[in-house]
Amino acid sequence: MKITFLGTGTSMGVPVIACHCDVCQSDDYHDHRFRTSALIETDGGKNILIDIGPDFRMQMLTHKVEHLDAILITHAHRDHVGGLDDIRAFNYVQNSKMQIYGNSIALNALQRDYHYIFEPHPYAGLPEADLHVLDGIDSFQADDETIVPIRAMHKDLPVLGYRIGPITYITDANHIDDKELDKLRGSEVLVINALRKSTHFSHFSLPEALAIIDIVKPRNAYITHISHEMGLHENVSKELPQGVHLAYDGLKVMI
Repeated sequence: MKITFLGTGTSMGVPVIACHCDVCQSDDYHDHRFRTSALIETDGGKNILIDIGPDFRMQMLTHKVEHLDAILITHAHRDHVGGLDDIRAFNYVQNSKMQIYGNSIALNALQRDYHYIFEPHPYAGLPEADLHVLDGIDSFQADDETIVPIRAMHKDLPVLGYRIGPITYITDANHIDDKELDKLRGSEVLVINALRKSTHFSHFSLPEALAIIDIVKPRNAYITHISHEMGLHENVSKELPQGVHLAYDGLKVMI
């Protein structure tokens, strides 16, 4: 199984438009971040995408992704679903509807914001998708792959993380109940968001993410959804405990 980090940045990406901080002016490619998304390639050859943000088209072209079997939505904020219209390319190539999974709040938002996709008599050539509502409790099958949802909170918004075999992926969260944390135990790879070093009202800070990593004790952990306020990748990486890494765009991890 392999995870590719397609994007590791926040809603504005990095560099941020018109920002002159050291991170946004950095020449280090590790500091250049698309909006957060990841691709899981299963041992059975399935491609499962987690979130489909506004950089989706370039992410697919950059990594030469030629088929996509399912999309898992963590939540429906625009930086996580803004690329939905571009699934049409896969509709054409695969001659099938895209299978999309998420909780009812997220999928209701998709139906509202992309109403033209889901109307009874859509215009020819529009994207096509089937929506699958998750309760966040029970495991489910996505193209024959068993996936465990993980409920978390993004301030007042319920969001979902996902465990696919040895990989657990959580983003845009600032609280996870103990019962849900139990679902993370035994993960070989834990991906978790940390916006910056200081606290934030709706995202884990780096110390908060490290505290969860210390509880779960995965073999390796990767920080994602990183803002320019975190600091330079090179500097922050040196401060992290053994087995904890700042993810970066294009990073591939084999398990």
